Amino acid sequence: MAIPKPSSYLRFLSLIDALDRINPGKKLDAIEENLLDKIVNCAHSKTPLLVGDLISLSDLGSQATLHGRLKNLSAMGYIKMASNADGRKKEVVPTKLALKRYEEISKCLEKAVKSA
Repeated sequence: MAIPKPSSYLRFLSLIDALDRINPGKKLDAIEENLLDKIVNCAHSKTPLLVGDLISLSDLGSQATLHGRLKNLSAMGYIKMASNADGRKKEVVPTKLALKRYEEISKCLEKAVKSA
């Protein structure tokens, strides 16, 4: 029985796994990845995103869990929290490191599709 050629998605997953092994450091868990996805998407669409907006995402976890994950993302250098105009709320913005991560993921996706 012939083994079918892996799909583009399987090649993409393999490339992402290799990328995680090449880049040392703590791997993001699923909650951190979801939060970072939302943060980068909002930054790309120039929509301000506050800490309160993120910790109210009950489908991802409790407020305490989400706050902890935001602290982790900040400690790893993926996000910055800056005071907004009135100074009482914190806006969450991705750092250059986070944007570089998404560029690398995009390259993996393009490479997986091209090798089809």
